[in-house]
Amino acid sequence: MAAPSVVSYTENLLKYMKLDQKGSAMAEYIWIDSTGGVRSKSKTLTKVPASGEFTLDDLPEWNFDGSSTGQAPGDNSDVYLRPVAIFPDPFRGAPNILVLTECWDPDGTPNKFNYRAECAKLMTAHKSHEPWFGLEQEYTLLDMSDKPYGWPVNGFPGPQGPYYCGVGAGKVFCRDIVEAHYKACLNTGIKISGTNAEVMPAQWEFQVGPCDGIEMGDHLWVARFLLHRIAEEFGAKISFHPKPIPGDWNGAGLHSNFSSKEMRKEGGMKYIETAIKKLEGRHKEHIAVYGEDNTLRLTGRHETGNIDQFTYGVANRGASIRIPRECGAKGYGYFEDRRPASNADPYQITGIMMETIYGGLENTEIKK
Repeated sequence: MAAPSVVSYTENLLKYMKLDQKGSAMAEYIWIDSTGGVRSKSKTLTKVPASGEFTLDDLPEWNFDGSSTGQAPGDNSDVYLRPVAIFPDPFRGAPNILVLTECWDPDGTPNKFNYRAECAKLMTAHKSHEPWFGLEQEYTLLDMSDKPYGWPVNGFPGPQGPYYCGVGAGKVFCRDIVEAHYKACLNTGIKISGTNAEVMPAQWEFQVGPCDGIEMGDHLWVARFLLHRIAEEFGAKISFHPKPIPGDWNGAGLHSNFSSKEMRKEGGMKYIETAIKKLEGRHKEHIAVYGEDNTLRLTGRHETGNIDQFTYGVANRGASIRIPRECGAKGYGYFEDRRPASNADPYQITGIMMETIYGGLENTEIKK
């Protein structure tokens, strides 16, 4: 028997992946747990539509033990999974699918950690503004001892400088994971728009967008799921902690770009400035949902603003809100909210932006 390993033996797996499924499909139901992590389990679908394409109507509601994920008490542990989006499965291939779900309690209300439900209401209410989002997801690759990949065993790499968008051994680490993730996202239909090595060694970023409304959160969560699954096969861990290494090292953010149809037209700068003023008035409310341990990152150093102050400017990466220089010159376009931490929930980010800029709804408030 082979020695135990944290990494699967892929060549052994491949011969089973080629086996005939006898007309059935596998659906991987994905959900978000109480800690902002992803969970999933597999369900057999005994009938594949004649078109080969599943719709949400084809997918049954399912459930799981919420007491094992921090989402329900043990004496009332069933949490229901309601399918909300379908993606091709890049691991198993067609006709198998990935199914993003929302978590609902038995009484018919959204689970307390279901941030999508309220966000979707806000997106629907304000859809006439045609909101576009683009999120920049930074993350750090760790080995199985929780040390950044490629870092010396008993020390630190050289100072920051050569690693951002770096090329070559000693400058970047685990590019194979990054490339595999990029291809899997494209295959799955995720609106991934790019990727690059970041300022701290073993830190990377991928961008998703532009996405319309609720699609932003859906695509980013599935992209996170794919990243975890792919890194699992390479024996690596993914950290979304906003300050994984203390000291003179950059943190990790989830910079959030936003525009409406009004902002994207000539003369749109006045709408951008109006939105920024509204964001300034609810700075504390935004920080409350912009991720855990963000105080460690938003220090006013390492390309961040201070967590206690709201600032904005053109091309200023040390501000809370950055207006790209091109947009400042043209007088229309979009703006970037640089405050969200890398571990923030995209439904909370996009939801509170809509709530602040266009107004909340009765009995609807972005959960803290």
